[in-house]
Amino acid sequence: MSSLQDFLNTRLAERRAQRLYRSHKLLDAAPGPLAEVDGRALVTFSSNDYLGLATHPQVIAAQQRGAELGAGATASHLVNGHFAIHQQLQHKIAAMTGREAALLFGSGYMANVGVINALVGRGDFVVQDKLNHASLIDGGRLCGAQYLRFAHNDLDALDTQLKRAREKSQGKILLAVDGVYSMDGDTAPLAQMAKLCQQYDAWLMVDEAHGFGVMGSVDYPSAGSAAAAGLDQHSAPVVMGTLGKAAGNGGAFVAGSQALIDYLTQFARTYIYTTGMPPAVAAGCLRALELMQVGPLRQTLQDRIDYFRQRAAARALPLENSTSAIQPLVLGGESTVLRVAEQLQHAGYLVGAIRPPTVPAGTARLRITLSAAHSEAHIDGLIDALVNALKSCEVAL
Repeated sequence: MSSLQDFLNTRLAERRAQRLYRSHKLLDAAPGPLAEVDGRALVTFSSNDYLGLATHPQVIAAQQRGAELGAGATASHLVNGHFAIHQQLQHKIAAMTGREAALLFGSGYMANVGVINALVGRGDFVVQDKLNHASLIDGGRLCGAQYLRFAHNDLDALDTQLKRAREKSQGKILLAVDGVYSMDGDTAPLAQMAKLCQQYDAWLMVDEAHGFGVMGSVDYPSAGSAAAAGLDQHSAPVVMGTLGKAAGNGGAFVAGSQALIDYLTQFARTYIYTTGMPPAVAAGCLRALELMQVGPLRQTLQDRIDYFRQRAAARALPLENSTSAIQPLVLGGESTVLRVAEQLQHAGYLVGAIRPPTVPAGTARLRITLSAAHSEAHIDGLIDALVNALKSCEVAL
């Protein structure tokens, strides 16, 4: 039997040989979208700060005021770590999403794992899209329910799996999907999925990590993809959203009926057994959500997305079919995507080089993310640098 150190060194060597080894980039401050990265000034197209709120002076000022309540919550929410600012934030989220109530979690990962494990278990089924985020996948694996997956956004395959689940059991069926897919940028066909859930007596859970704040309906413009699909609390009873992406802060929430939130308060272990959100973060989140509602940030972001896609099409860049702030450019091989990303960095632009296991083998990609804080000049510069990098690395356009 090898020592722990031998095991670790072997696995790390394998990861390096496969060009899949990951390392940290050191930032001097949050990108907005300019940043010092490893000591060099870059324009960043790699963050999830879709509305530019992570560096908004009013959000930062709100966090500073919130810190006067204490550096930390000191305990779990149910012991003595729940402040008035947490309650205000939960009420705000509920109102923005058109739900009766909301509950704060430490992260989207903790929310997804906690909710799935609280709602289903042995004798039940959990059904998921094959391209779901790792947190949904892990929640499904850990909950003890039978776990079924279906091809990405394939409604016929989903129908087959829901039918299979209902024929095998009269227990609970939970369908969990991303509203907007983090590595592809496309959206789930939620309206049709909700109809299938009604047909098979299943519950729909939507992960709004990349939808909350940047899309919605006329009545709930920042609520996310479920609202954009016309789904209400009855048709999409479980909505999870993060506060570290469009809201520019940290943490996450689950929104739904008052009964759902009361239930999760009692049974979601990742909520019960962890220290509460720092009050400064809650205060920053609250101000960010207020700014979402009064400013033109969503429209500015949409303008930037449209401009980027128009400029990319004019240069024959083979983007995926995404209308969200996530614009993938699939290059296939790990070595290729690393070389192109390195060329972009030399030209002054930081773009995420995404490789397996985050995406399926053979689909390594540049994950270009846009923000309301980007200017058209930033986008023009990126497009020029991208065309040059692809030519330099002999990638055919």
